[in-house]
Amino acid sequence: MKKLFTFVFAAMMLIPAEAQFTKELKKAANKAATPSNVNSIKNKVSNSSSNSSSSSSSSSSSSKSKSSEVKKCDKIYYVSTNGSGRADGLSASTPQKEIQKVLNLIYDNKEDGATIRVAEGNYLGYMDQGYIEIKNWITIEGGWNSNFTERDPLKYQTKIEPTKEQQGHNSNKGVITLSNLDNTDYNPVGTVTIDGFMLNLGYETNYKPNDPSDPKNGCPSKEFETGRMIDDVANQPQHQIIHSESAIAGNVVIANCLIANSPYFGIQFASRCGEVEIYNCVIISNRMGGVRIEGWDKEGYRSHINFHHNTVCFAWCRDKVMEDMGYGYEFMTKINADVHHNIFACNNYAALARTHILSGPDKVIEEKRVTNLYDNCFFMNAADLQLPSAGGGKWLNVPCSKFEDVDEKVLPKVDGNKELQQGDAFVNALDQAYLKGYATLKTVSSSSFDANSAANQYRQANGLNMQGTETIRVSMYGNRYKYNEALKLFGAKSGYGAQKLK
Repeated sequence: MKKLFTFVFAAMMLIPAEAQFTKELKKAANKAATPSNVNSIKNKVSNSSSNSSSSSSSSSSSSKSKSSEVKKCDKIYYVSTNGSGRADGLSASTPQKEIQKVLNLIYDNKEDGATIRVAEGNYLGYMDQGYIEIKNWITIEGGWNSNFTERDPLKYQTKIEPTKEQQGHNSNKGVITLSNLDNTDYNPVGTVTIDGFMLNLGYETNYKPNDPSDPKNGCPSKEFETGRMIDDVANQPQHQIIHSESAIAGNVVIANCLIANSPYFGIQFASRCGEVEIYNCVIISNRMGGVRIEGWDKEGYRSHINFHHNTVCFAWCRDKVMEDMGYGYEFMTKINADVHHNIFACNNYAALARTHILSGPDKVIEEKRVTNLYDNCFFMNAADLQLPSAGGGKWLNVPCSKFEDVDEKVLPKVDGNKELQQGDAFVNALDQAYLKGYATLKTVSSSSFDANSAANQYRQANGLNMQGTETIRVSMYGNRYKYNEALKLFGAKSGYGAQKLK
């Protein structure tokens, strides 16, 4: 049976710098979030806090490499569900209807640096196939109102929310797929910015019925939208929400997004070189893991992740047996990282994992890796941090109260991590029915074996292994998290996790 523990610690003191962070987020929402603007926000937050300075940390500074930035294009395109498929999209009065048509035009014209502004509505890609593909260094902004005079991603929701109608059309694509952005010169070429999109796979993913009367459904109560997620690979879409088809040689910014209800990772891509910044996102109820970014740098120092002010909850294990995966965030090899001011709650295997280690001839690369973990909040994760165990085959599960005991070569910076109290504003903002179901999660296993059955007598007589059956039932597993409840987590706790743009 899965055992879950609720940790109760002292209430947290808010960091004054976070008021400045929220203020700067609002500025970004009201104008084009160009890469320079995003970097400006990041620098102002870093400079105003004495406890967090990821831009000047050892991992960030050691990851910079010479840039060969592409020539910028100043074009701004407009996309609206009220637009036309034949419009040029070059003005707010002549918006294009499809995001992918604009992306294809930018690719054909080699317009790296262009910006796409997308009005509220649900966009399903070319011919409603359920995904979009980005092949240029661009900025794409959701959250605009219909006439493009105001931007607020939570008020004017720009969705990519496929349904079962898209199954079979998008199974090998991320909801947002990044491709054609690699080179083997190890020079960051440009920046891709994805800002203000509500990305939800909860209506395409397959679930058991929302009927709590039958234990096979894994539905704790009538307040749930669905029963448990189906973990049979053959009967489930297998694609991520944000994914790269190859490594990315450049910078990636993902901001102000919802990443929800994926049957196979929330964000998963590879970085060859450059800066990856993910901030102000709610990443919730994703199977396998919330975020996994792999490093493809053969030297091990030219990629860096700044993962901050995100809310990461309910990452679910690979299957209902719940014996592996289910990580909120994974520290991967050949890439440095600063993880700070996030909230990690109710992750099914571990909030964070630093289980991938290079050895043998690659040990020299591993020794260059710098992973910092500071100023984060934790609540009711199966484990806060998972590490390899030096003394045996099991993982070592480390609560945040013992982060400072971890070897400094593994986690150089670990100050300021805290457990949340019961009754905390963030805990109260969670879907209470979902939280109760998770807190009381049960796994029931039953087996049946009859050595004297006709089938086993026959198998034994012919030198074959005898067989039995095993049934595993769970009270809850990967159930769809309600879309509107997920949006309530933006701004649930001042200074930590995803904030509101106010």
